[in-house]
Amino acid sequence: MRSLITALCLMLAAPALAEEPAAAPRFAEQPTAEQLLSALDDNLTFESRTTTIKMTVVNPRRTREFTMRTFARGEDEASIEYLSPTRDAGTKMLRRGDELWMYIPNVERTQKISGHMLRQGMMGSDMSYEDMMASTEWEELYTASVTGADEVNGRKCWKVELLAKDDTVTYPKRVSCVDAETGIPTKQELYALSGMLLKTWTMEDVKIFEGGRRFPTKMTISDKLKEGTYTTIEMSDITFGVELEDEIFSQRWLERR
Repeated sequence: MRSLITALCLMLAAPALAEEPAAAPRFAEQPTAEQLLSALDDNLTFESRTTTIKMTVVNPRRTREFTMRTFARGEDEASIEYLSPTRDAGTKMLRRGDELWMYIPNVERTQKISGHMLRQGMMGSDMSYEDMMASTEWEELYTASVTGADEVNGRKCWKVELLAKDDTVTYPKRVSCVDAETGIPTKQELYALSGMLLKTWTMEDVKIFEGGRRFPTKMTISDKLKEGTYTTIEMSDITFGVELEDEIFSQRWLERR
């Protein structure tokens, strides 16, 4: 299934809302982990997608806002272009498979993000480049189990615990809360091997798009190792199934003005 982190790599153009909401998955009784993961896939899987993103990075010293246009195709191709603020406009990022590049217009240079740089926060946010590169194959990387019910924002959800099968996974443990009615993951906690909570992700403002697809349009990420910081990602103008040119996912596109 797709990682929640992959949800950042979204994109542009007005979506059509469904006139009649499609029947949502309902889990009145405790479901299996496989049923919940299947529900997540139904809502979050896509062939291609575009959107506009507003990212707000908050820390005790200042608040910064970024606007991005993003494009994604399948699980392994994604690109981002920064539109604002002015000093960051024209910065681009490209992900192909397990490789990540950034074009910096001020110095007219393309740089590959690798090694220790992957652990840095993207534009100072609570989401690291490593988060962007995280594998989406949860069922291959983790052993999943449903540990019971919980409540998020007054709504019932089922808690899914995922334990890594080996020590190469960035987050050895994940705990996700999946809405019992919509099948949307509303909260996720990411843990270190020691059991220390590293990050939390929440998803909200779920909207219904053409064909009955339900999709969260706001995420909040908090790095628990940093005091008083959080990052919000608000998505608008989402379009699914859009045809995208191959060049958008090429290094040539990075340096194209």
